[in-house]
Amino acid sequence: MTLMLKNYARDQWFEAGSGLSDIISAVDGSVVARTGTDGLDFAAMLHHARDVGSANLRKMTIHERANMVKGLAGAIMERKEELYALSTATGATRGDSWIDIEGGAGTLFTMSSKARRELPDDVILTDGDFEPIGRKGTFIGQHVYTSLQGAAVHINAFNFPVWGMLEKLGPTLIGGVAAIVKPATQGAQLAEACVRIMIESGLLPEGALQLIVGNVGDLFDHLTCQDVVSFTGSAATAAKLKNHPVVMRESVRFVAEQDSLNASILGPDSGPGTEEFDLFVKEVAREMTTKAGQKCTAIRRTLVPAAFLDDVQEAIKARLAKVVVGDPAAEGVTMGALASLRQLHDVRDKAREIATEAQLVFGDIDTVEPLGAEAAKGAFISPLLFRLDDPWSAKVVHDVEAFGPVSTLMPYKDVEDAIALANRGMGSLALSVFTYDPAIARRFILGAAAFHGRIVLIDRDCARESTGHGSPLPMLIHGGPGRAGGGEEMGGVRGIKHYMQRSALQGSPRTLSAIVNKWLPGAPQPSGAVHPFRMTFGELEIGYTLFTAPRTITLEDIEHFAHFTGDTFYAHMDEEAAAANPFFPGRVAHGYLILSFAAGLFVDPAPGPVLANYGLENLRFLKPAPAGTAIKVALTVKSKAMRKPGEYGEVKWAVTVTDQDGEVVATYDLLTMNAV
Repeated sequence: MTLMLKNYARDQWFEAGSGLSDIISAVDGSVVARTGTDGLDFAAMLHHARDVGSANLRKMTIHERANMVKGLAGAIMERKEELYALSTATGATRGDSWIDIEGGAGTLFTMSSKARRELPDDVILTDGDFEPIGRKGTFIGQHVYTSLQGAAVHINAFNFPVWGMLEKLGPTLIGGVAAIVKPATQGAQLAEACVRIMIESGLLPEGALQLIVGNVGDLFDHLTCQDVVSFTGSAATAAKLKNHPVVMRESVRFVAEQDSLNASILGPDSGPGTEEFDLFVKEVAREMTTKAGQKCTAIRRTLVPAAFLDDVQEAIKARLAKVVVGDPAAEGVTMGALASLRQLHDVRDKAREIATEAQLVFGDIDTVEPLGAEAAKGAFISPLLFRLDDPWSAKVVHDVEAFGPVSTLMPYKDVEDAIALANRGMGSLALSVFTYDPAIARRFILGAAAFHGRIVLIDRDCARESTGHGSPLPMLIHGGPGRAGGGEEMGGVRGIKHYMQRSALQGSPRTLSAIVNKWLPGAPQPSGAVHPFRMTFGELEIGYTLFTAPRTITLEDIEHFAHFTGDTFYAHMDEEAAAANPFFPGRVAHGYLILSFAAGLFVDPAPGPVLANYGLENLRFLKPAPAGTAIKVALTVKSKAMRKPGEYGEVKWAVTVTDQDGEVVATYDLLTMNAV
């Protein structure tokens, strides 16, 4: 059955009646879907995203958006088999589709979790600590992030129709910006089905998500400085879009993740017989054949010590010989087809270019016998392993990427030579190094990190948990310099900030505290008759402060603490030695004694809303406290974040310990969980 794909524009499904394109099965050449965008009003879609979708998202807090994204991931997982059923026609095996479908949902789950754990339940993010400006502390600075008031245009590649969409969508929605998604036409049936699942979940506010299944018409002509374009694909297409006159004139944010000539390096210490050698061979073969090599992170250049070149070649060939190419639905098939016949022709053409410099040592560029399918109808190709004995004499292998199951094996002389060869790709998304020698690993990092967005160091210790060379992770940046596009998709909260504007605020502590919903030093510290530990999470107000009575530290206290804890460090027990230390006036109180006495001053011991003290942050001891020092504490509500609605939230308290002269002895942030 041929599907008629629809666009989702201004919260309505829209089917183009003309200008349709066929989506062809990668397995048997049949038409699986038709798609087009004739009749869409692209300017209106952008206005709807900005004025309705993004406006609705900005009314939600970051935690509310993150919970929405978690719900979307759950909805996709509940209906994942619908997506698996459509995925076979793209040439993907079940394992390939798992990366795309469940990996995409997993990315949303992770982004949601990190946002709820690391970001405030607010609409403004602070970036770093406040900056003191005036000498008296009445004029300060604070960097903040706020959501852009535009739309995000996502242009995705054909290789991962679901994951490629969701890796962008999660950070965008959490950042408070509505998205217009444009998948590659090949595989668009998967993206359209996934969008349907998300729309039908009922979790998205009006205007938050729109879908274009075909060309984008004059969409770029209507972009503004508040919009973002996030692109995945070839360098040539990225350059064309990035240089669009409106993108340049309006300084539209452009995030690019481009295909690159990624490399994997076998360390000089990892010869035949070592665990790292076996891990390396397995990884190269896996990266060549997973998704039929159609991964932007796949290993295109395989670098090994010259002495191991023959051994590696034979070992990789032995693994590739076990690969079964064919219909992904057929039992026993381990590598499916390329995404389309067009892609097949492109990979073959690029492989022939590589063959002008390198020797083909495994596979056949033009011939393959797929299991359960007709070679003439599907986009099937054999894994292709090339060998190049003199990599410095070559150009094509360092410049041309065959976006399929193709890799070139090359020798290197020493670590510096390997680094130079890896860097000759002029920027990549991923580099992997297989070594058990930390000193060698450090040399690779120092020499190569500037050219590679992610470096995976794999050895026997981490291999079982390693996600491998080619797996981007939502908590780490996905991008790279140079040829890789210079972008950084994902990366935890970094990815969210792509869709926010950083601004520098200047003003009084009182004003800035009110804006960021966080107490800043110098802001008012109102106090009252009620101890803050008697107040629920909802009753506590930012800035509310308890000022304690003083307590004098005695020499007996210091000695008792030393013997009780076993901490008899000379600064606390030896007057002469302590006085000789330029930091101390003589014997001084332990830092942890100060913390303990501070807690004794501000804690209200009876059961109440405070459920748990679960940590200290940013602890600093600023002034020694010798015997006779009278310390007192200011305990201030610094910030609040709901952790489990209806049950409890996190309260961050600013704790300032001062002496009898009003000088600061210690500061830290106390974290508690408080009942609502």
